[in-house]
Amino acid sequence: MAKWVVYAKRADFRKLGEQFHIDPVIARIIRNRDIVGEDAVRRFLYGTPDELHPPRLLKDMDRAVAILREKIACHAKIRIIGDYDVDGICASYILLSGIRYCGGTADVAIPHRVHDGYGINVHMVEEAYADGVDTIVTCDNGIAAGEQIGRAAALGMTVVVTDHHEVPYETAADGARTECLPPADAVVNPKQAQCPYPFDGICGAVVAYKLVQALLEGDTDPAGAALLEELLGFAAFATVGDVMELVDENRIIVRYGLRQIAQTRNLGLQALLTVNGLRDRPLSAYHLGFVLGPCVNATGRLDTAFRALQLFLSRDAAEAAVIAGELKELNDSRKNMTLQGAKRAIDMIERQGRQNDSVLVVYLEDCHESLAGIIAGRIKERYHRPVFVLTDSEDGVKGSGRSIEAYPMYDKMSECRELYTRYGGHRMAAGVSMPRENVERFREYLNAHCGLTPEDFEEKIRIDAAMPMSYVTPELVRQLAVLEPFGNGNPRPVFAQKNLRLIRGRILGRNNNVGKYEAEDGDGRRYEMMYFGDLEKWHAFLTEQYGQAARDRLYGPGGGGEIRIHAVYYPELDVYQGRERLQMILQDYCKGDDTT
Repeated sequence: MAKWVVYAKRADFRKLGEQFHIDPVIARIIRNRDIVGEDAVRRFLYGTPDELHPPRLLKDMDRAVAILREKIACHAKIRIIGDYDVDGICASYILLSGIRYCGGTADVAIPHRVHDGYGINVHMVEEAYADGVDTIVTCDNGIAAGEQIGRAAALGMTVVVTDHHEVPYETAADGARTECLPPADAVVNPKQAQCPYPFDGICGAVVAYKLVQALLEGDTDPAGAALLEELLGFAAFATVGDVMELVDENRIIVRYGLRQIAQTRNLGLQALLTVNGLRDRPLSAYHLGFVLGPCVNATGRLDTAFRALQLFLSRDAAEAAVIAGELKELNDSRKNMTLQGAKRAIDMIERQGRQNDSVLVVYLEDCHESLAGIIAGRIKERYHRPVFVLTDSEDGVKGSGRSIEAYPMYDKMSECRELYTRYGGHRMAAGVSMPRENVERFREYLNAHCGLTPEDFEEKIRIDAAMPMSYVTPELVRQLAVLEPFGNGNPRPVFAQKNLRLIRGRILGRNNNVGKYEAEDGDGRRYEMMYFGDLEKWHAFLTEQYGQAARDRLYGPGGGGEIRIHAVYYPELDVYQGRERLQMILQDYCKGDDTT
């Protein structure tokens, strides 16, 4: 059972509400998100793209722009080398569009996940040289590619690195760190220690967007402004798809990018929206992260990511529709493979008795390596522990990790870097390759040096306010929309209500996987409550706490009333045939008191 933690941050919520014309509950939620000060609150609520940080603050941005302008002017051949996920694909599209708009001769190469691995490699460098490429621009990769970029330099090529991943470092005996930057002509990455950029939480596509912004400085053609508007949508897509925190300028990018995607003129995006039933519907960050993004990622997992880039580059509606359909089919296939892989991984953990390991390392020999990260995420959600899923690859073992808040995954991995042939990542996720014989040493080292305590493994649900459902009105729910987009770093607000009586219930949904209930508070007011979570687990809780007979009566013709729960919930407005009604969405629960 998760631990419930109610925020206790203080401020004059009534004054803030009056100042910004919002309910005091909304003001409380903003304070819970650590938004402090009048200007910060205004920017959170009403920030515009004009308030994005200036691109020139990024270290080496001036140098990168000067290089590209010179190469464009002399018609040098430029190759963009991206990555095979939604961030890398969007970043590649952004850079290609920007450089071509400026008159440059550019193309894109995206590594194949299985045959090439992550990011730029020596083979791709030599292939570019053989193709007469003068300049390589990386996006969403390159910061850890010292050897590969060194090879490009030896061949006389110019290299500009744009990336957002952690900078590799060496640690001296006294603990001091020295960054190991690749020998590129310019390195644009906000994670560099000497970079003055005020926010380092941007994704690779946003770094690429900043470079295009800087390239277009001084351009007065309305077409340039229109291009930047279009590309903001792709930057937003990647920000959500790469699970960046929706704070600071990311919040502005996603808020305005969603509007741009909804009205996009890009035929590929239009087709992707259509095939997923989202055309002409309100879009949220959820749709980018859990509907559209997985379709784009599926190409890099099960096919070639270049297919997704072709979708965005398509100038033919019929062609775009075909590609979008292929992407959706690939994602449907990926879902089934992920379910099977996660079940195998959980069975293995339970069979080997490793569910209490501090860091879970699962070796699935014949798992498709592209699914390792998704499966690791599923296992992390189940056990609330850092997880690595490894599988066989062409040159040993390859895998991905997903972490919890208390475990800085990249730093901890760096402590035993001698075990790997390649690795990279950040605090919450990482990738690794190693010889097969090192897997057990890897497991043992991480568990022996994890630094985690039992409290770190306890899932926490942070409650914005202990708020009775009687306080909820349609106007309050409408005001909650000013807090969107919701996602990593800005979760959907949740509230708590004690001692709800469950009067009656029904099971709904095509797969009988949704619960609908009539709930009553201590003052006799009744509410419609929906539960979209794990019904099997929910029913086991009801049976264990109240007995099978009480559970049966809850769903019977006469209803129940014996079951009392404390509930974590959020409110929604359900609109059907033009009519609104309030619904409370049950997020978590525990046994209520015997009497109110």
